Amino acid sequence: MKRHLILLALAALLPAQSIYAQKRAFTIEDVYRVKSISNIQVSPDGKSIMYVVTTSDLARGKRAAHIWIMDADGGNPRQMTYGEKGEGSPLFSPDGKWISFVADRDGGANLYLMPAGGGEARRLTNVSTGVSDPLWSPDGKSIAFSTDVYPECGGDDACNKRIAGNVEKSPLKAHTADKLFYRHWTDWKDGTRTHIFLATVANGQARDLTPGDFDAPTFQLGGPLQYDFSPDSREFVYVSNHDKTPESSTNNDLWVISLTAPNPVPRDITTSNLAYDGSPKYSPDGKYIAYRMQKQPAYESDLFRLAVYDRATATSTVLTESFRNWINDFRWSEDSKAIYFAADFHGQEPIYRLDLDSKQIADVLSDKTIDEFEFAPGGKRLIYTRRSTGEPEEIYSAAIDRDKAAAQKQISHINTALASEVDIRPAESMWVDGAGGAKVEVFIVKPHNFDAARKYPLILNVHGGPQQQWTDGFRGDWQVYPGSGYVVAYANPHGSTGYGQDFTAEISGDYGGYVFEDLMKVADALEKLPYVDRNRMGAMGWSYGGYMMDWFEGHTDRFKAIASMMGLFDLKSFYGATEELWFPEWDLKGKPWSSELYEKWSPSNFVKNFKTPCLVISGERDYRVPYTQSLEFYTALQKMSVPSRLIIYSNAGHWPNWYEMALYYTAHLEWFHTYLNGDGAPWSVEQFVRNEVFDRDTGKRLPARGEAASSASK
Repeated sequence: MKRHLILLALAALLPAQSIYAQKRAFTIEDVYRVKSISNIQVSPDGKSIMYVVTTSDLARGKRAAHIWIMDADGGNPRQMTYGEKGEGSPLFSPDGKWISFVADRDGGANLYLMPAGGGEARRLTNVSTGVSDPLWSPDGKSIAFSTDVYPECGGDDACNKRIAGNVEKSPLKAHTADKLFYRHWTDWKDGTRTHIFLATVANGQARDLTPGDFDAPTFQLGGPLQYDFSPDSREFVYVSNHDKTPESSTNNDLWVISLTAPNPVPRDITTSNLAYDGSPKYSPDGKYIAYRMQKQPAYESDLFRLAVYDRATATSTVLTESFRNWINDFRWSEDSKAIYFAADFHGQEPIYRLDLDSKQIADVLSDKTIDEFEFAPGGKRLIYTRRSTGEPEEIYSAAIDRDKAAAQKQISHINTALASEVDIRPAESMWVDGAGGAKVEVFIVKPHNFDAARKYPLILNVHGGPQQQWTDGFRGDWQVYPGSGYVVAYANPHGSTGYGQDFTAEISGDYGGYVFEDLMKVADALEKLPYVDRNRMGAMGWSYGGYMMDWFEGHTDRFKAIASMMGLFDLKSFYGATEELWFPEWDLKGKPWSSELYEKWSPSNFVKNFKTPCLVISGERDYRVPYTQSLEFYTALQKMSVPSRLIIYSNAGHWPNWYEMALYYTAHLEWFHTYLNGDGAPWSVEQFVRNEVFDRDTGKRLPARGEAASSASK
């Protein structure tokens, strides 16, 4: 024991750099050793925490998510499900006796129930259209879920199954449309709509709660659930947009429907607001429905505020107008007197408390990037998932004392073994004077075995959105490149969230203006750092970040190499092929035939200046920024004799899946090695595309072609 304490004391005296140096460098394969954590749930008695752990097997190309439970203090973690295809969306029943989850065990995703203490699961629903986003009714008698159906079929599963089966078996594959919004993100609608179904727990029978030719709920990328039960289980609220031109509208509304009346008619309770209303949650006492809302119609990046709808007076009140950062998620206090919410702020995701009576907002917890949070019964303990640039996600607990979080404690150790072996680099931050007198925050990750006396190549990563923020949160990009000898920098220029709504809004109508100036000033500051080699600086970006790479091509030659992924190149043709038309119509102030900004800010108008070697990546199923934008960009680079490489994923959308990302890392390492002279990729793009890196059966690395030939000759 004394020897153990002495060793700990000696370790505390060692400089941090010495500790990092004892670990090996982070690699692409390590990205896939990181286990992700999601769907945290606290049991009704407060004694257990349920969560989903997702593991990846890069070598075999397999990934699985399974349900785990641990004691409230983090003890006794145990795996609850073992299905070959995995399980997700777990929930405790209101009485705590059952766990529901979604799994594909018999040819489609359906709801399953199992005893909370463990045991055999039984299938509850049997719908051919699949199950997503389940939610228990407070009385425990029903579970709501969303599914995509043909409106003419609604809840008639045989009808849905017949149409889908005929389409699947047909020798003809084609899409038809008579109006816009015919496809979205990665899928063609082909006549389907998202509806909410209500399944009876006693017998599994499900009925269509939102029939008709509308999406209910509307599509969203993550975020809070778009429907909720009233505390007495007699009413239901959901989100839907009934505008005639949904491709140009963000007018989601809250609709309420009785669950007990015969032939109930849904009622729009936010019809007066022509902008976004969503994420509804009833207060525990049933008096209010809290929700997120925006005020500017057709502007997806307007300020997300919190509002409450008073069910007695049928009136809405905005509660957070003075809070000028986006509100992302929220929870009611048990006494219905306060709302706890998470928001973007300076590269973090803190939690705040809003008092309903005074509308006063107080800080509760700031702990890097908080992805999910729940309260234990009684409201005195906060359970949350947290990550930082140098720390993969884990589950934490904090006491709530006088409305403040205290005694934060890590209670899971899912990624501890990896973190003890591999050098997962932390981020530092600095502020740079940007355009228009604004301050721009920049995060910097130094390379493995960093030596302040050396000069390193640097990669500047520009985020997409464009209205979002880089956070101090774990991400593969922040580790793969430092593990290969690069300094990585990522900034939050104009248009980023978390620095006030005015800062966010200033990018609209100014795509290549303030942001470009910000990034040039950031690059100026970075190249002055004593450990950065100003002659070996590169840049990369995705979505709007890809647009900025295309813009860099025509406006600066300071970078030795750049990489553009899913970027916008020709803004006029982009408008004609994208789906969410409200996006360019707001950010570029009209349509191509009514706004000169499509010409002013289009990288395609500056092709004659192209000269920087560029990697171009996109996916054929990207309907947000169609991959033809990247084809046009690559053609321009080639015709200007600029060294360039094109990679097009056959099945990827705007975001490649977990396995496709391995090619992304490979391609960037290979590209930047060529022009910035950092470490190269562990295998080539060609090898990975040709499936020549791993043996899918054994999971072992295959020898390179040269190595195999040499071995065969011996």
